[in-house]
Amino acid sequence: MAAGQVLAPQQQTEVGAADMSLPPDTNAAIRHHEQVLAQDPDNATSHYNIALLYKRAMRFEDAVAAYENAIRLGIDYVQEVYLNLGVLYSEMRRGEQSRAMYEQALAIDPEYVPALFNLAGLCEETGARAEAADLFRRILGIDPQHWESLSRLAYLHSPGDAGDDLTVSLRDAIAGSTADPLAQESLHFALGKLLDQVGDYEEAFEAYRTANEIGRRRSLAYDAHAVESAFAVMPQVFDKSWLDNAETTCEAEPVFICGMYRSGSTLTEQVLSAHPSVRAGGELDILPWLLQTRIQPFPQGLETATADTLLPLAEDYLAELERLFPGATHVTDKRPDNFLHLGVIRAMFPRARIIYTRRSMRDNCLSVYFQQLGEQLRYATDLASTAHYYEQHERLMEHWQQLLGESIFTVDYDHFVRDPRPVLADLLEFLGLPWDDRCLDFHKARTLVKTASVWQVREPLHERSSGRWRNYEAFVDTISGLQ
Repeated sequence: MAAGQVLAPQQQTEVGAADMSLPPDTNAAIRHHEQVLAQDPDNATSHYNIALLYKRAMRFEDAVAAYENAIRLGIDYVQEVYLNLGVLYSEMRRGEQSRAMYEQALAIDPEYVPALFNLAGLCEETGARAEAADLFRRILGIDPQHWESLSRLAYLHSPGDAGDDLTVSLRDAIAGSTADPLAQESLHFALGKLLDQVGDYEEAFEAYRTANEIGRRRSLAYDAHAVESAFAVMPQVFDKSWLDNAETTCEAEPVFICGMYRSGSTLTEQVLSAHPSVRAGGELDILPWLLQTRIQPFPQGLETATADTLLPLAEDYLAELERLFPGATHVTDKRPDNFLHLGVIRAMFPRARIIYTRRSMRDNCLSVYFQQLGEQLRYATDLASTAHYYEQHERLMEHWQQLLGESIFTVDYDHFVRDPRPVLADLLEFLGLPWDDRCLDFHKARTLVKTASVWQVREPLHERSSGRWRNYEAFVDTISGLQ
């Protein structure tokens, strides 16, 4: 088994981890390992390998059983198997079982850094700030050059904390990690966060600029023409006649929250999840995975889709939702980029409730630029590219709003944080839910938050991030497209 790798913030380390996509040979690989196990059922390594494949195929229960078989059969380095089980349970939204697996790994090896790191991440997700900080410091005591733990400590500082000692530590780490670009990127983002927090906006922007320049080198270049072409296809495929032909008879009313990344979608979900009738699903992979494995290419593969085509997808989506959240009445699927899929969502679920979170262009684009989001968002490391993508997204949303009408409820971030009660009242009415005062005390809940906004939504509603771009006006106005 290979050593685990540190992933981006709010992701967890997994040994032998693979991309969530399902290449054509994954099912063939599963069949191969099943044949091997039929001949040699006591092969612990094969159970471990097939567990990784089951996870990629979203066969989570099968993956759990395979990992447990590997443990039962005495696999070497068993703490790594417990680590992967912890990640698996986390993705299944079973936080207590996830913690138990990390603690089991640490019972075997108290200095097993990947388990300490993942346990700290789980504490972040549940709002246990002090415990998370203690675990990151424990890691640094074992490995003083575990730069990701140092970076994550910066995000644990509340807005009122000065963080002077940590700022010095980050600058020293930057000077000492020049051979590690990923560490440099994370450390500069963390430094920018602390400098922004104390109002040193010029140096903060320079730290963010450096972080994004490093990140840009490990990502494919943003192709504005390709994005425009891809977005232009959507209205051509998903029009009223297509919707009339493809609409299923499914009576379910799933809740989708979408929009630009960093547009207030996590805040909206956490407010709703404080309602006793709502469960926060977070950024679920279910719909993109179904489209990737059943409909290719997207969206052209849906041009001739009918209700018979889409009803099985709707049923499989609901089955997966029930498996993850058994018995839940309303589950929010808060994957921002599902705004690309609203046509097929509405056809699969004619009674779907779609919540679109919208934020002012400058604040939204700056918030993307100030967050380490990973190479899959190619626009995120350049403000002009982010502005271009924002404009394309808005144009597409105008089409969806014209086509889908009252199926979409828009939550304007600035309006919401300024005067939340009327916005929330209308939103709950849209979902068919009664008013509940607990929604305005959402920050007191200890629900899992598996996004980069993990600490922002642990605070009461505030307006600090509304109009934040003015702190950086001198820099913003020099950037083409962000006007």
